Amino acid sequence: MNTVLKWTIIVLSVVALGLFIYAFAFEDIFSKRLSPKDTVKFELNDTKLEVLYNRPYKKGREIFGALVPFNEVWRTGANEATTFSTNKDLLIEGFTLTKGEYTLWTIPNDTTWTIIFNTKQYPWGVDEQMRPMRERQFDFMDIEEPVQKLDKSVEQFTIAFDNTTDDLKMTLVWDKTKVEVPMKVIENHEQ
Repeated sequence: MNTVLKWTIIVLSVVALGLFIYAFAFEDIFSKRLSPKDTVKFELNDTKLEVLYNRPYKKGREIFGALVPFNEVWRTGANEATTFSTNKDLLIEGFTLTKGEYTLWTIPNDTTWTIIFNTKQYPWGVDEQMRPMRERQFDFMDIEEPVQKLDKSVEQFTIAFDNTTDDLKMTLVWDKTKVEVPMKVIENHEQ
């Protein structure tokens, strides 16, 4: 084996070992996430909707109005900013959400939530001071939806799609709070 090849293998091995040690020690890649990632998909015919988010647990804490303050922007989950994507234009409360990828933000309140679709993709949900990274000038649309109080507490924050009655809704549920966002696919009929 020639000397150059031998040194190349040694250098690459040292770099790989260094990256592994860094990832293990500082990025904590082998521990279980406290708020695991999840992907929720809705597919019907050629319509595809998807939400990528992190699902925090209640763990005995008071959630809305405490852990998640009222009247303040929330990243709608934990860790990375929640993303929503659609391959079709959607009608939401009389407004058109054009096909594309958005970050999903909310402003919870006791009786209503403001749901915000923002066009900018953010690397994380909050900054170093734990303030939401959402920049208002990139808001594409915001709508207000009523809060439904549940009898039973939901332990882990959950986003889902419900189309059981042919009325598509995206639901956000945690603790004893549920919010539904009605959606209608805008069909482009070309003639």
